[in-house]
Amino acid sequence: MPSFRRWEDLPPDLLCRIGDTLDLKCYARARGACTAWRCALPPPFPSLLVVVDRCPSAASLAINCSFELNAIPERARCVGSSNGWLTLFGDMLKFSLFNPITATEIVLPPLIYENSWASKSRLVFAPNPARDDFAAVTIFDINVLAYVTARARRAILDPIRLTRGDQLVDVFYHEKGRVYCLTRYGDVHILRLPERSLGKPIMVKDPSSGPARFKGRQTQKLRRRVPRCPFEGPDLNAPATVAPLLAKGDLPFDSDTSFAPPYNRFALVTSAKHFVFCDGNLYQIWRNKSCAVTMQLPGGGRHRVAENKVLVLRYYPWRQPCWDVVTDLGGYSVFLGKNNAASMYAQGVPGLKGNCVYWIGEMGRDQCMVLDMVSKRSTPCLPIAAAGVTPQSTICWYFLSDMVNNLNNINGGKRVYQTRARVRADRENRQDMEE
Repeated sequence: MPSFRRWEDLPPDLLCRIGDTLDLKCYARARGACTAWRCALPPPFPSLLVVVDRCPSAASLAINCSFELNAIPERARCVGSSNGWLTLFGDMLKFSLFNPITATEIVLPPLIYENSWASKSRLVFAPNPARDDFAAVTIFDINVLAYVTARARRAILDPIRLTRGDQLVDVFYHEKGRVYCLTRYGDVHILRLPERSLGKPIMVKDPSSGPARFKGRQTQKLRRRVPRCPFEGPDLNAPATVAPLLAKGDLPFDSDTSFAPPYNRFALVTSAKHFVFCDGNLYQIWRNKSCAVTMQLPGGGRHRVAENKVLVLRYYPWRQPCWDVVTDLGGYSVFLGKNNAASMYAQGVPGLKGNCVYWIGEMGRDQCMVLDMVSKRSTPCLPIAAAGVTPQSTICWYFLSDMVNNLNNINGGKRVYQTRARVRADRENRQDMEE
């Protein structure tokens, strides 16, 4: 009687041919079937989200393939993405969350009532949203945030105390209700949303918990100003809290004591700023999106900041100054744009380079670019599958999970991708070693 080969023993070439016929959801499931299949099928991420005539597709950097996604609802445009969901902005100044794989849409209560802030606002939200369980945050004004949770009206928070002339430019949802808010001058504030638990009392987390260091200046409890709005329903939003990352009593933020020279001066001319976690470390990424600027340094001399010059600064909590420029990301790469910033360990991922910053410009004017932190040069980066698309079609980066650096195969000591079977095996091995 002839013996039959196991499914995991299929030739890699055959698996790749099968993978070419699958959609994104099935392809991801196939990679999770076993370790052999995951090694044979390259990861579909990172992918560049391309939208042409309301029809989005995910053009993969790792494989020569573009996965078609479900069409975006009419009268809506994509303005961001996070954890496999898209952020849409449509009629009546309403945001919605749209899953392009399942075609599920969650319409959020109104958060913005002025057209002037519609194009500037950036919305981030908790992963795995549902119609009865979601939380979203957006920049409402120069120094004002607004947030909304399921079955609740929006809550506009009191203005955050910022340095004169400063303003909020970026928000980043991390985990467990923590939203990091970055300003134009490089100041960082941490918004802590109340726990969401339908049918149970809403509790506010202790602001002293978490990795951030709070000392001196107390956490600012933000009162909610809920104006009249067409959305009806009970107000279940408990008060949120916000605190500066760099707490120095009641003293205002000072870039001279926060950033190593001469980068304390660069904060004024690098208006495009992003906040990202990478391998457990905090980073700010600055880019001069205006024309080239020549700066006079305090100690004498001049320094020229070229257009689209990118700086990567890491947070060192025990140093003074605590932010300093670095020249590598430990083998990781970060992906910036309208999406919630994501990071990924690059070793072993086809088409991906480590210690790089992949960024997309604002307003659809710039194509996808990649900064090599070694050469300090940005060059165009466009997946082969997306060849021929216009810059206006590229929206943002698309990942099924923004925390790709914590998943999948183990390469060079870093967990890049890992199957559930591998997780169980590793857990059993650890238990055996402990016994």
